[in-house]
Amino acid sequence: MRDRPDALMVFAAGFGTRMRPLTDAMPKPLIEVGGRTLLDRALALGAGRAPVVVNAHYRAAQIERHLEGRGVHVLREDPILDTGGGLRAALPVLGPGPVLTLNPDGVFGGPNPLALLRGAWDGAAEAVLLLAPAGAVGRARGDFDMDEAGALRRGGAYAFLGAQALRTGGLREMPEGAFSLNLLWDAMIGRGTLRGLRYPGRWTDVGTPEGIGAAERMLEARDVPAG
Repeated sequence: MRDRPDALMVFAAGFGTRMRPLTDAMPKPLIEVGGRTLLDRALALGAGRAPVVVNAHYRAAQIERHLEGRGVHVLREDPILDTGGGLRAALPVLGPGPVLTLNPDGVFGGPNPLALLRGAWDGAAEAVLLLAPAGAVGRARGDFDMDEAGALRRGGAYAFLGAQALRTGGLREMPEGAFSLNLLWDAMIGRGTLRGLRYPGRWTDVGTPEGIGAAERMLEARDVPAG
């Protein structure tokens, strides 16, 4: 069994309600930022990873058509399974080793986040989450606090940027059906095995129509490479 996070899961099943009216006719991952869909940006960050799974629920057929012939396994969910249930459903394709996961509605300006997570993986933690100071990414409050060793607990200093490397064995202990990966993270916090990695570049949340312009301005900045 592999012990490096090479398989990739991209979460693309959500309804995109905060992005309306743009998502009335298409799923949020197919919205374009700088002439490139959010989903394609996410998959480009995972180039070279294998296998790759994209889950889909809202307007899933559009995502399937968009990815046809590209060697990406599209897992259609019905009903929707949330992040934890979706990842567990993908395990037959992803395999038993650690995996990378990515939310496509965040745009990165700087180093490849998945490469950073893979480089930081030493097998000691059950999961490594990519984080940034909450204020630096425009949030009044974040998701976690992090100590000097990188151990996480619930708090508000750092925001999760939607990218992580994790072991999936704990998914078997979670409830059937839909559930959030927050349940898995809380169990890891209790065992002291949830770690954080601070992202050294810039990041923009494209969860609303206003986020599109913000991300495009970030990518156009001369000191930030598009990614």
